[in-house]
Amino acid sequence: MAVAEVSLEHLFRVFTMPEGKDSKLAQIEQHLSDNLADFLSQHVVTKVTSLEQIEQSFAEFNVPEHPEFVSEHAANLLEKLVANSVNTYSPTFIGHMTSALPYFHLSLAKLLVGLNQNLVKIETSKAFTPLERQVLGMMHELVYAQDSEFYNTYLHSANHALGAFCSGGTIANVTALWVARNKALAADGVFKGVAREGLAAGLDHYGYKKMAILSSRRGHYSLSKSVDLLGLGREQLITLDCPTQRLSPEKALAFGKQYAEQGNKILSIVGVAGTTETGHVDPLDELADVAQELGCHFHVDAAWGGATLFSSTHRNILKGIQRADSVTIDAHKQMYVPMGAGMVLFKDPNDSNAVRHHANYILRAGSKDLGATTLEGSRNGMAMMVYASLHIFGRQGYELLIDQSIDKAKIFARMIQSHPDFELITPPTLSLLTYRVNPQEVQQQVKADPSLSPHFNEKLDKLTVYVQKQQREAGKSFVSRTRLQTQTYGEQTMTVFRVVLANPLTTEKDLQNILDEQVAIASKSQNWAELTNTE
Repeated sequence: MAVAEVSLEHLFRVFTMPEGKDSKLAQIEQHLSDNLADFLSQHVVTKVTSLEQIEQSFAEFNVPEHPEFVSEHAANLLEKLVANSVNTYSPTFIGHMTSALPYFHLSLAKLLVGLNQNLVKIETSKAFTPLERQVLGMMHELVYAQDSEFYNTYLHSANHALGAFCSGGTIANVTALWVARNKALAADGVFKGVAREGLAAGLDHYGYKKMAILSSRRGHYSLSKSVDLLGLGREQLITLDCPTQRLSPEKALAFGKQYAEQGNKILSIVGVAGTTETGHVDPLDELADVAQELGCHFHVDAAWGGATLFSSTHRNILKGIQRADSVTIDAHKQMYVPMGAGMVLFKDPNDSNAVRHHANYILRAGSKDLGATTLEGSRNGMAMMVYASLHIFGRQGYELLIDQSIDKAKIFARMIQSHPDFELITPPTLSLLTYRVNPQEVQQQVKADPSLSPHFNEKLDKLTVYVQKQQREAGKSFVSRTRLQTQTYGEQTMTVFRVVLANPLTTEKDLQNILDEQVAIASKSQNWAELTNTE
């Protein structure tokens, strides 16, 4: 590889002069702009390369001594990185919550990088700060629907915040529960508050032995991180059994009362609006009642399902979300914004003051610096991407996208149910469902004698894993897999296919092809032969 010149003059050119039109980087940029799908199909390799093989391309641990030419480095990225990345744009990539993006985000991403704003303070973001506040106001209104006087008062108030942008749902959930902890153990008399004196002093002052967060077993893994970070301890994340895939209000109330009788305090109930495994929505309205009775914070993790509020047809699925003290929404999921656009919204604009911080050189008292109430310090201006999408799609555009994704999930569920060799495990509440290959002969035997179910489930688990791996390695399509318990099978934990139908480019033909491919793989396997006694 040729070595570039080592001089300040050369380095200045890298900062000030773009690559020529015929350079490799310019060609990549042009191809991306002209035809993203074609670029990805040409450069992202469909056959599976093992992680161990890929790691060999990234095994050098010394910082390069000499600079490379930009074009040569771009070619290197194409060969080593792009070729072994994942084509999330593909309409047959339906295994995760990452989807195709609208074309305008490619150009906006270039604008965002060119401006290179830092949203921690106004001095490095200027107009981006009021823009971010406006976007938070729009999303707050979508959830809480306060009147115009409310938003005129709080939208740009230096002493309040309607929420906070962050990199994703994990930080949003942590922020919400951080606020909840600081409010629950606030300054009181001689006690200066948990933020200053610490958790042990806070629990002692208020007379609590322990403090816990309560959710269903379908709650996001970030809740475990939250209780760890907040000092509560991982054992104080209480997850209740949920054979219906939803948190039972009755069980939550009973546990909360018992926990309090033992001298403890439920910090927050966390309801989920769109679980990552099955897409189910907890009974939010009833959980709000429970939180009110227990006198605790009520947080809704709507990272996945929050965008459903754009749909007048389906928003009632999230009934009760407006009663939450805080709500997490990821714009990089069903709002079709690039990765890194999460947010937490607070019903009460004063709540963010529970975590307000100041510093001498930034975040001064009385300033409108966003970093004063956010967990993250330096952040880019991803709010611009959400702002653009809200205007370019509009509520009606988002409604069409949400409605078609839910409709598509229902269509796929019917396709599964109508096929003799498939079994629908969890029907779609939103646009996510689970299912598995299950030969007709096996289904008939289990129907005649349910006691055979555990025996067959063990074999079906192996078949599901085999099919999922083979389909992934073939490179034509991708579904993910997970393990869960259901109401139908009681305590039995089973392995299932997991499908997320958010990509607007996915067609019914794509879905049919995926099912056909799965049956073809399964029927030729040893697992199938053992299940159907056709060895």
